[in-house]
Amino acid sequence: MNVQFTRLTEEDLPLIKEIYDFYILNSSATFHTRTVSLAYLKENMPLDHPKYKSYLVMADGQVCGYAYFGIYKNRPAYDRTAEVSVYLKPGYTGMGIGRIALQRLEEDALKTETIKVLIGVISADNGHSVALFEKSGYVKCAHFKEVGEKFGKVLDVVAYQKMI
Repeated sequence: MNVQFTRLTEEDLPLIKEIYDFYILNSSATFHTRTVSLAYLKENMPLDHPKYKSYLVMADGQVCGYAYFGIYKNRPAYDRTAEVSVYLKPGYTGMGIGRIALQRLEEDALKTETIKVLIGVISADNGHSVALFEKSGYVKCAHFKEVGEKFGKVLDVVAYQKMI
């Protein structure tokens, strides 16, 4: 499988919304409980940012997801840390695409020369993402018990980090 990355643009946001809305409505991969607006995505995705990168992920020429790294916390002391996110369309998980996407994000973060730590924040019951981060060399660094609730289920959140 040939995996490619193209920089996200504002014109790609409807595709991102479609993928993200699926996870909002059908999983605990995100703690949003209602679909988000294009304006929300535009405000929260690092589009054309000099430091933070976001991509459409393509597999054999088809959009299969998106990946990005962005601000971890909006305070200068955290500038050496970024949060990574990878969302793949259903049917594209478990094929190694997420691992390739994480590797691309890590390579780009290294090029910044300021980012030294990457963090993934995940619902603890999201086994696919937990496995992805562990297989990619991330180490569990936090476990927040019973901090969320979705679909009538109380959920834990875990954080994984990688020093780059």
